[in-house]
Amino acid sequence: MLFNSYEFILVFLPIVIFTFYILGKQFGHEVAIGFLILASLLFYAWWNPIYIWLILLSMLFNYGIGIVLSSRKNNRITLTIGIAANLALLGYFKYANFFVDTINDVASTSFNLNNIILPLAISFFTFQQIAYLVDTYQHKSEERNFLHYALFVTFFPQLIAGPIVHHNEMMSQFSMPETFKFNPRKMELGLTIFTLGLFKKVILADEISRYASPVFEAASNNHFLTVTDAWVGALSYSFQLYFDFSAYSDMAIGIALMFGIRLPINFMSPYKAVNIIEFWRKWHMTLSRFLRDYLYFPLGGNRKGHIRRYANLMTTMLLGGLWHGAGWTFAFWGGLHGSYLILNHAWRNARRLMGHDLENSSWWSRFISRGLTFIAVVIAWVYFRAESFESANLIVSTMFGLQPIIEFGSKLFSSSSLNNAQDLLLYLSIIIWLLPNTLQWTGYIDNEYEWWNTRKLKIFSSLVKFRASSLIAIIFSALMIYSILSLTKVSEFLYFQF
Repeated sequence: MLFNSYEFILVFLPIVIFTFYILGKQFGHEVAIGFLILASLLFYAWWNPIYIWLILLSMLFNYGIGIVLSSRKNNRITLTIGIAANLALLGYFKYANFFVDTINDVASTSFNLNNIILPLAISFFTFQQIAYLVDTYQHKSEERNFLHYALFVTFFPQLIAGPIVHHNEMMSQFSMPETFKFNPRKMELGLTIFTLGLFKKVILADEISRYASPVFEAASNNHFLTVTDAWVGALSYSFQLYFDFSAYSDMAIGIALMFGIRLPINFMSPYKAVNIIEFWRKWHMTLSRFLRDYLYFPLGGNRKGHIRRYANLMTTMLLGGLWHGAGWTFAFWGGLHGSYLILNHAWRNARRLMGHDLENSSWWSRFISRGLTFIAVVIAWVYFRAESFESANLIVSTMFGLQPIIEFGSKLFSSSSLNNAQDLLLYLSIIIWLLPNTLQWTGYIDNEYEWWNTRKLKIFSSLVKFRASSLIAIIFSALMIYSILSLTKVSEFLYFQF
């Protein structure tokens, strides 16, 4: 079931919210939690009922391992077994065909596996439970109530594509009585954030995708591209992915807030980053946190010298790339970002040795740094999206005029379509770089955007900042209706495939 579908918005979500609060008030918290688990399992089974057994077995196994680990013994063997079993499950469903195909390509063999369908959300609920096992082993978490553990794993607002939450982040909130009491303020804020996310997905991300797909399809067929085509395709996909993941993150936070739960922030205007280090602090923030805490730090982090630090960064990003997809283009994308991070850290170390102040830079320096960071990210996204290295290389080389034939204009789009694409890219650029993001504007986080937080614009920003009012209710009701009426096709979020 998709967040951006009629059955979810008009049937599933209102029924589940209403029933959750009624049960919590009339029959107690445990009954409400049990109902929410069943609703979450229904939400998961909507995609493919046969895989409901997979998430149930995964929960039972990890709950049992957690019970053993919470015995306050340093049982490293139990932890190793738990992590290995989780990785084996993920490896079979996500990477078995990839490894077999790679062996066949390298050794010219013809091994064959039946086509293994990737179960929805397996990457996310596996990583979340690995984090739980490690936290339990380190005595940071403990859960002996299976009902509560099941809710931790299956809570449907964040089940499919994150955020990857820690046990204490969510279950501590479900332990509070006020969570089960209807809160008009949280409901209003949740609906607002959800509506903005729905608008981003249906109106912005899905619209700009129409200009990305033809370019990547042409490149995969080795068709001629112009410089304009290549840039339109690369920028369109970069903006599509940005607004698609931003939309999902907003909708997940909005839905959880309707249940009185605050999820961790997972997306914070990453294209405003002035370097690649900052980009990864703003893009898929809970995945970055997981890779840092459970992979980069255990490898040694930055504690064993610069060379070891750079090797750890590259290893982490290569594995992070493969986490996104079972393909060498994903590994290359991770390797590119690993290289970016190494160069960024090396540059910062060099500037520090020269006595430069890394915290206070001029506006023009930040402007240039932001532009260079964005271009580097766009180049990497081409490999992330492309079907093969050949097609990715074709697009990137054309973007920078490295093909034998250099031609501007467009071979793929009509003049009117190209103008529409360019106008849309301009509008999206204004939203990305000049406006505060959803969580800043609504006040979900206490973090005002720097461009608005100036003396001249302080009055303007205070006038347009979100506040409860009849006018806001009317505007967002109209926005919700417009977005729902625009649901003309099934459009999955891009991160569902990971």
